[in-house]
Amino acid sequence: MNFLEQFWPSTIDGLSLGAIYALMALGYTMVYGVLRLINFAHSEIFMIGTFAALFTVSGLSLSSPVGGVALIGITLVIAVAGGLAAGGSAMALEYVAYRPLRKKGASRLAALISAIGASIFLQQLFALVVIPTVFDRPKEGGRLPVQEHFVERSELFSVFGASVTNDKVIIFLGAILMMIALDQFVSRTRLGRGIRSTAQDPEAAVLMGVNIDRIVTVTFAVGGAMAGVAAALYLVRFEETGYFVGFLLGIKAFTAAVLGGIGNLRGALVGGFALGLIEMYGSSIFGSEWRDVVAFSILVLVLMFRPTGILGESLQQARA
Repeated sequence: MNFLEQFWPSTIDGLSLGAIYALMALGYTMVYGVLRLINFAHSEIFMIGTFAALFTVSGLSLSSPVGGVALIGITLVIAVAGGLAAGGSAMALEYVAYRPLRKKGASRLAALISAIGASIFLQQLFALVVIPTVFDRPKEGGRLPVQEHFVERSELFSVFGASVTNDKVIIFLGAILMMIALDQFVSRTRLGRGIRSTAQDPEAAVLMGVNIDRIVTVTFAVGGAMAGVAAALYLVRFEETGYFVGFLLGIKAFTAAVLGGIGNLRGALVGGFALGLIEMYGSSIFGSEWRDVVAFSILVLVLMFRPTGILGESLQQARA
């Protein structure tokens, strides 16, 4: 098939994949907006969210795959589980790996090294302790599939002959709803104003009574929760996880954040969808083996020619 024949199927797949990138990119962009730190352990926060969602699905003991309203309900349940687990893990990560360095006035390079160390530690913890202890079945090529498939995929409608299935619609709408909720939280709530003021001028925020430690904790918790929801949607789409699941996806989510404008919430959404589409279009043109090459070529080109990203506006410039 040529590119024109694959255009609409690639567009649909790109939007569903980009929705996952976008939600995960929100964690990178929030932490960077407040602390000017690239949290490379965010990919493992996503991984923890996938395991929480997997545990929840396994605990439901479904007798057969589900679709329709039941699938929406299960997606909500595992999204809550993934969000809580990932958000809590992100808070713990901030308390253990970043706060001591921040209190001592350590450089950003020290925090970056700490992030890389935390990422490797969490990967190996799950590879050597969690998976062998909790699961009684072997991994398949490093992956841990859901024991019983729980998603009954069905076509809802078609776009120019391209099938649009229920799982892809749930993923797309879920990402949009979570983005709207986060945007309203940052724009209209007291904690959101604290996040924006801390991003703009931490010293002035302290003088105005903002508790920086509390704001940083909330930032990590909310960013982690977004990654947890993305993890639940990932499980709905692919029905598998693994200790290494967040590594490549995390780099692509970071690429999406840079593409949209690092530190920009709406830019993360735009960058995620744009990267998903570019990646799938690249697969259609060059072949699936070039998919990752296309994605990372975009990162290099953006950093070379437009390092501020598509939108370029930072979190501190958001207005209520």
